[in-house]
Amino acid sequence: MSDERKSMSQNIKELFDGCLTVPNLLSLIRILLIPVFAVLFYKGELLWAVVILFLSGISDFLDGKIARRFNQVSALGKILDPIADKLTVFAAAIVMFLRFRQAQSESMRVFAWVFLLFIIKDMLMLIGGAWLLALGTRPVAAEFYGKAATMVFYIVLILVVAFGPEVGAVSAIYPQATLPEMVMFAMITVAVIMTFVAFFSYLPGTIKQIKENSKKAVKKEDK
Repeated sequence: MSDERKSMSQNIKELFDGCLTVPNLLSLIRILLIPVFAVLFYKGELLWAVVILFLSGISDFLDGKIARRFNQVSALGKILDPIADKLTVFAAAIVMFLRFRQAQSESMRVFAWVFLLFIIKDMLMLIGGAWLLALGTRPVAAEFYGKAATMVFYIVLILVVAFGPEVGAVSAIYPQATLPEMVMFAMITVAVIMTFVAFFSYLPGTIKQIKENSKKAVKKEDK
């Protein structure tokens, strides 16, 4: 077995050391809630979809708190948590894009394309993370900007699904509680800006890891 393969095997082995933790279970539950939210939203069960989103957001908040408070930080958790975040954002962006495209409001149909930015960003992150693992390098753990962007996305999404025009569960029952379109668009735009700020915040750490990995490979060849 080559040194490169040994490095990759060791990296995977270390990834799963101490992985049986409550935070990792919460991240796994968050992943399992994604199709539940999508099905409920698709079937028009918007109130339940809001509840699922709220539970997903709470679990996202708790897993980090529990990991730090009870020293349950693990290598797998540093990857599983952002994967759960990205898959949630990815799924939510798809269902919101499809729903906005079906709206009666022309401005909402046009604005639907903004959700594709969330999808593009998270596809890049997932592909990049898989590529780093293939190189035997662990993806960079979630930074402050990444968690802040995810929190903003959850808040905006819950507000839109609850109070958005044509898509809101609460606004369908109480029209007076409907968010003005421009307010909704502004909130979603803020979430988009935050998610790309988070994306660019990962780049320095990722580039540093790639350079360090390359230097190690060169040293092994010299030997």
